[in-house]
Amino acid sequence: MFTAAVLVSSDRAFKGVYPDKSGIYLKEKLTELGYDVVDYSILSDDYDKLKEKLESYVKDEINLVLTSGGTGFSPRDVVPEATKAVIDRDVPGISEAIRAKSLEITKNAMLSRATSGLKNKTWIINLPGSRKAVEESLEIIAPVLEHGLGILLGIADN
Repeated sequence: MFTAAVLVSSDRAFKGVYPDKSGIYLKEKLTELGYDVVDYSILSDDYDKLKEKLESYVKDEINLVLTSGGTGFSPRDVVPEATKAVIDRDVPGISEAIRAKSLEITKNAMLSRATSGLKNKTWIINLPGSRKAVEESLEIIAPVLEHGLGILLGIADN
């Protein structure tokens, strides 16, 4: 069983202005898929706090980290930058696949700055902030997650 964490980046959800829906969905769906979800956190759109949390996941050797939110054009959308500061190897195909498939649904998909990458035994993947977009994105990537994690952890062949 792989470990997983869900990190939501949203000033408004953090402040309780509205409830988080995308992160809760990810937590529930990952559990259904057989992942051991060891953390679910909502943080404000603060670069330093997000980077620190991502670094803690790497230190704790959480296998899969899915982020939700903070991938757009707003000045406070800094999840890709925090992720890039933590990872040391890019996995561009994941974000490219999400954008490509999402373009079939909305032209706005090309505005996503989401990234994906590896650090040690941790794979971090940025997802959009809306529940609908998260559902669509997870459907796209779920079929390859287990194999990718197996390769990362040395328990599967390329």
